Amino acid sequence: MPIDLDIDGGIATILIDRPAKLNAMDHAHYRQLSRAWVEVRDNPEIRVAIVTGAGDKAFSVGADLKSFTTARGELGETWMPQRDMLLNRGLEVFKPVIAAVNGYCLGGGMTLLMATDIRIASETATFGLTEVKRGLIAANGGTQRVLKQLPHAIAMELLLTGRSFDAQEALRWGLVNRVVPAAGLMGEARSLAAAIAENAPLAIQASKELALRSHDMDLAAGLRAEQLTNRLLQTSDDVAEGARAFAEKRAPHFRGI
Repeated sequence: MPIDLDIDGGIATILIDRPAKLNAMDHAHYRQLSRAWVEVRDNPEIRVAIVTGAGDKAFSVGADLKSFTTARGELGETWMPQRDMLLNRGLEVFKPVIAAVNGYCLGGGMTLLMATDIRIASETATFGLTEVKRGLIAANGGTQRVLKQLPHAIAMELLLTGRSFDAQEALRWGLVNRVVPAAGLMGEARSLAAAIAENAPLAIQASKELALRSHDMDLAAGLRAEQLTNRLLQTSDDVAEGARAFAEKRAPHFRGI
């Protein structure tokens, strides 16, 4: 399968599996990736997800341009933006998503990266919003997220020149959390995922949603949303379990209810 989904211990690993094409994706790949994100969103057994690319050369170079430039869809599809929705196109997934970047992260791979929550890069990772070099724009959130995640002058340079940059630049700008040797990339990602999966899943999802929605709320609205969310969480079994575990000096067993 070009998009593999593995679930183990509450951690879902999404693998873009087309290494011979640097994990470029055509229409079929994007449809399968959409289904994988929906599974992450809806499966209560999943608490956190990791997305990565197969092989040691690429995370993903985004869209397979040959398949997109030669195939024109029906005009009516323009008004079907919710079909085959992707994480970077606007699908709301409040479970944490970790990107493990193992090589080229260009074009649509970069826009996917910017829709994730935590990013671990190998020392050989290369990044770039390269679409303008092909007569296109950085769609699926590229033009919308880059100015929110990088300083204005840097974001505009990358967006308008299409130039690539290495892992150390990405780290210096805060685009990734850390850079590790390639051999330790997935171990680092899984360690982070396991640490998140140990926490109360309702509280994790609520924290992510509130943080993301803070971009569109003023401070007063955000503070009120926090109050109401905490009040709601206080009715959950997980809060009761957390209190019992603290009193009994043991690790809590959260069930997400």
